[in-house]
Amino acid sequence: MDKVEVWRLLDLGMAIGIFLLFILFRGLFVRFLFKFLMRRLARLELAARVLEAFEKPLRGIFVLLGAYLAILYYVPAHWMSLFVVHKLFRSGMILLIGAGLYNLSAASSLFMEGVLRRFGGDDSSMLIPFLSKAVRFVVIVIAITAVISEWGFNINGVVAGMGLGSLALALAAKDTLGNIFGGVIIILEKPFSKGDWILTPSIEGVVEDITFRSSKIRTFADALVTVPNSTLADQPITNWSQMGRRRITFTLNVALDTDADRLTSAIDRIERYLMDHKEIDNGTIMVKFNEFKESSLGIMLYYFTKTTAWKDHLTVRQETQLAMLQILKEEGVQLALPIQRIVIGRERDEERSEGNSEAG
Repeated sequence: MDKVEVWRLLDLGMAIGIFLLFILFRGLFVRFLFKFLMRRLARLELAARVLEAFEKPLRGIFVLLGAYLAILYYVPAHWMSLFVVHKLFRSGMILLIGAGLYNLSAASSLFMEGVLRRFGGDDSSMLIPFLSKAVRFVVIVIAITAVISEWGFNINGVVAGMGLGSLALALAAKDTLGNIFGGVIIILEKPFSKGDWILTPSIEGVVEDITFRSSKIRTFADALVTVPNSTLADQPITNWSQMGRRRITFTLNVALDTDADRLTSAIDRIERYLMDHKEIDNGTIMVKFNEFKESSLGIMLYYFTKTTAWKDHLTVRQETQLAMLQILKEEGVQLALPIQRIVIGRERDEERSEGNSEAG
């Protein structure tokens, strides 16, 4: 083995040593420095999130820097090889920084949540995840653009050359762009928030998420339906979760031959019962005898429960209706039963003959 080969082996050993040294630095960084900084920044939640977002990219930077210095030490100083090594190193650094910024979008979401609360927003707003996804998309585009520029490609020329293609793409993606703008309109106008129960002409259910193109709604059959944002933006939306109270209305039919005094007493007692009920809103309570029917008398009931939760609402409705049955029973008022009068032809002839004899 000649001296040249010996020196090359020594250079290779030094290069490997440099690389392993940076691997060791990476382990020491994670084991000591990173944990130390996380403990010191535990109270500053945003700063801790930023450091946590760049943890893995920093590990990658140690590996990349070690490999870069090791290659520079071992590879002969040829301009072409150094050119490629420099470009690869710079591209790797751009991608690692981009990865850190991509992870940082979660920390930026935390920052935006604080800003949103100051302006009267709430945690259920879909603006935060929407903006977070937009930030991630921008970070990816900038990173890719920076890498392409690093390798000497003219981005301006590429963009200019794609002008006609971009126009065709925009026309083809017209519906997608409409859905994106529909999502922006939904977020800005905020007709509903995540977790709200909504009703539209095409769907009814609970909102689970909103993305650039569509919104996800969980129906009461437990099916997940994806609705394009442009469809939601063009339809009337009823937000049942924004109810301050929940309505109960029906007609109570009692027997046609019910005594007027008993009926009045039953109506007054039912109204007083609803007024005294702690789960019934006193703002609007109507208990009125409002119509004559062929086989019954109709009592209109119209009132609201204070709770809007469906299960609790049904519990209050059941409780009040059972109390109404008891009041009717105590007042001697019977519920109307279906009555059907059938006239047989022979009986009709007898009635006619009786009428003719009386006339004679």
